[in-house]
Amino acid sequence: MAEFTVAVSDPETGHTYQVDVSDQDANRFIGRELGEEVDGSAVGLDGFTLELTGGSDDAGRPMRDDVKGESLKAILLTGGTGFNPEKDGERKRVTVRGREVSDATRQINAKIVEQGSGDVEELLTDEE
Repeated sequence: MAEFTVAVSDPETGHTYQVDVSDQDANRFIGRELGEEVDGSAVGLDGFTLELTGGSDDAGRPMRDDVKGESLKAILLTGGTGFNPEKDGERKRVTVRGREVSDATRQINAKIVEQGSGDVEELLTDEE
């Protein structure tokens, strides 16, 4: 069974909340890609809509939206997700994960794009 930690970001307040999901709620994320929208009820936010913005796998490799599928790929980066250069022109070969959520994914980053009724902090802290 899939298990994820979903980091839900609220752009209105600037706060981020971590929610652990498993079983059927986690299956709602399997096969989705970065940039897609998901119903917030999977993390306890009924009536909210979340957009997947990033994540990482079980080894800490970041997900990149420019790599297709769920597979691992070694790419040459000049910056961006997975590598921050210290000098101008610096490049590095980095192994990253594709944009599709799979069983190997351990953390998913999401932001709220449509507000529902209720306060986000109250809805997410009541469950814990």
